[in-house]
Amino acid sequence: MASKTAVGVDIGGTGIKAGLVDLEKGVLLSDRIKVSTPEGAEPPDVLAAVKEVLGKLDVTDADIPLGVAFPAIVKSGRTLSAANVSQKWIGFEAEKFFEDGLGRDIHFANDADVAGIAEVRYGAAKGQAGLTILTTLGTGIGSALLYNGVLVPNSELGHVQRAKHGKDAEAFAAYSAMERDELSWEQWAERLQWYYSYIEFLFSPDLFVVGGGVSKHADQFLHLLDLRTPIVPAVHRNNAGIIGAAALALVTDAPELAQAETPLEAEPDSAAG
Repeated sequence: MASKTAVGVDIGGTGIKAGLVDLEKGVLLSDRIKVSTPEGAEPPDVLAAVKEVLGKLDVTDADIPLGVAFPAIVKSGRTLSAANVSQKWIGFEAEKFFEDGLGRDIHFANDADVAGIAEVRYGAAKGQAGLTILTTLGTGIGSALLYNGVLVPNSELGHVQRAKHGKDAEAFAAYSAMERDELSWEQWAERLQWYYSYIEFLFSPDLFVVGGGVSKHADQFLHLLDLRTPIVPAVHRNNAGIIGAAALALVTDAPELAQAETPLEAEPDSAAG
């Protein structure tokens, strides 16, 4: 019988979080444990911090599946980019590095992708047919593409370019840009209007889900956007990475094409385990 619990670890540029997750309900069964990401975020230091959060979580049973989310393009266990972490992660055998360092198997995936998994299994995109695009608005803009409940991994829609401006979308429209440029909600929404209209034109999605910490303020800006596509806030916010990483921890056969769900008509609990 598949496990009904798993551990999720969410590695970010500023913090590393972990928790024990109920895979049937998509909720934390433990406190959320967090430590600061080590300065420079080089591989040995990040591994030590992951060991620290797992030690504080006090879940040592290797039979409990473990999923790890990381802020990079992840393909076949290798990190191909580095967002707010050391450049040493580029082209690095990260999944094997963590497995060797932790002495156990893990499932390793991109952080925005696992947030998408959390929302399609347990949140705003559950049961949604067609194409759902989740975006996380924070220091940058992360994205996850989910088609009929199946993850298409490693999209980087925060890096679409603004013609003639020399900067990508996240430099212009991420939540950090609002803070940096001291924008009002209305002014920031004008930038988001450009971004979501452009993504809508490129992909014709059926649903936008907006995640990241700012999603708790969705009532301040989502109603200001004029789109053909429904746009809703994410449900899991700051816990999405933990929950999604744990949910994917049971997928071991195809880490770069991890299925978010069995077909949509299946019972939700059968997908969770």
